[in-house]
Amino acid sequence: MKTRSIAGVVALALIVGACAADTGNGTTAEAVVGRGGELYQQYCAQCHGADLSGDPNWKTPNDDGSYPPPPHDSSGHTWHHPDRVLFEMIRDGSDFPQSGMTAFGGRLNDEDIEAILAFIKSKWGPEERAYQQQVTGQDQARAEE
Repeated sequence: MKTRSIAGVVALALIVGACAADTGNGTTAEAVVGRGGELYQQYCAQCHGADLSGDPNWKTPNDDGSYPPPPHDSSGHTWHHPDRVLFEMIRDGSDFPQSGMTAFGGRLNDEDIEAILAFIKSKWGPEERAYQQQVTGQDQARAEE
């Protein structure tokens, strides 16, 4: 248990440090997350909740077989997907018949989508964030093969 607590503190310190870091284009990660939060409230909160909690019955299908919007916090499954899938789902909508996710590519540019994802990730715990980074790395390695 002690090792897990230390790992959590180290991960949190890295996240906090990263928030103050320059992203390479003169914008801090903190500013990107802030912008992502604004965009999330404007485009995502109506379905996924202002607090990222999703629909309370997100695991129960609707009468038509579709599922209500899932949470984007640590209690959901968003962090199970690599960055590419999350980005494409926001941009292009979902092609899963059980999903009602619509496309936002006509309203959000790539930087907007990346900012929304940065905001969502900032709300995950260190374990979820680490898992998602690993899944993203594996997805990128497969793409390079």
